[in-house]
Amino acid sequence: MMRAMATKGAALVALALALNQSAFAQSGAPRPPAAKPNHVAVPGENTAPAAPAGPPPDMAYGAFQRGYFITAFSLATDRVTNDADPKAMTLLGELYAEGLGVPQDDRRATEWYRLAAARGDSNAMFALAMFALNGRAAPRDRDASTRWLAAAAKLGHPLAAYDLALLYVEGQMFPQDFSRAAELLRIAAQGGSADAQYALGTFYKTGRGVPQDARQAAQWWAKAVLADNTDAQVEYGIALFNGEGVDRNEEAATALFRKAAMRGSAIAQDRLARILASGRGAPRDLAEATKWHLISRAGGETDLELDDVINKLDLQTRAAGEKAAKPWLDTIEAMREAQAAAQQAQPPQATPARR
Repeated sequence: MMRAMATKGAALVALALALNQSAFAQSGAPRPPAAKPNHVAVPGENTAPAAPAGPPPDMAYGAFQRGYFITAFSLATDRVTNDADPKAMTLLGELYAEGLGVPQDDRRATEWYRLAAARGDSNAMFALAMFALNGRAAPRDRDASTRWLAAAAKLGHPLAAYDLALLYVEGQMFPQDFSRAAELLRIAAQGGSADAQYALGTFYKTGRGVPQDARQAAQWWAKAVLADNTDAQVEYGIALFNGEGVDRNEEAATALFRKAAMRGSAIAQDRLARILASGRGAPRDLAEATKWHLISRAGGETDLELDDVINKLDLQTRAAGEKAAKPWLDTIEAMREAQAAAQQAQPPQATPARR
């Protein structure tokens, strides 16, 4: 399933992508001296043109990444004063928004974000969208949030494009439009969003907003797998196991299912149990199959065929599987109890007074 809208904390990730010329990301090699005008080469002199210099290191963001927030604030302030640099304005907004090196102040954060957004900084636009969505510095305003998302997405901001795609899928702020959602997912996917890569793969699998294409689906899932997206591991594993859109490879599929199963995916746990019960993709191991089937079932996955297989096992094999599954089942039960307790502890929602 597609993930929920990106949170404000994700703005730090987007900011990191945009300001990746940090001081420690550079080689630190001294630059060659500038060529002198009308210079005449002498015999034996190296006249090869110097390699073009890269962008100067972003010292302010380098300090931010290393946790030197007061230094980052000082350097960003200098850049704003001397160069009116919008990225430095966004960095100041982040520092105020998170209370890093300065007192936390949503109002001042908003002022810096607006200055940066007016100068075309998409990270600032995304931050303003999250502020409007979450009601920071002003009452919640979903319309304003959507406008800022659209502005940032138009500039290729991957998180904004992904969130805007969700709104087109949802069909409440705009008429439902899967074609437009697919366009936005492509922008986000090409910008490196693993969630968007996974979602675009599902669009190609089902033919939603794009022509149905199993190969395209597999290619996008493969990209998301490289970014460790658990949902993509499951879908790409299924494609590999069945040979849909990609060459069949049951062993590689098993490895992906195992990885996703360890992360709590009930679907992956069920697929792994089936593999271990059948011996396709991994050696047959009915005790281990029992373990993963019981864990998957506790996670909400239903598999009547596997139920029948497990019920017919000898008592020793089944007991071994149940013993192996017990720590997982205890953890799942403890998590459910904690969630139930947290829900009970929440105050009841106030009922609006009638006029």
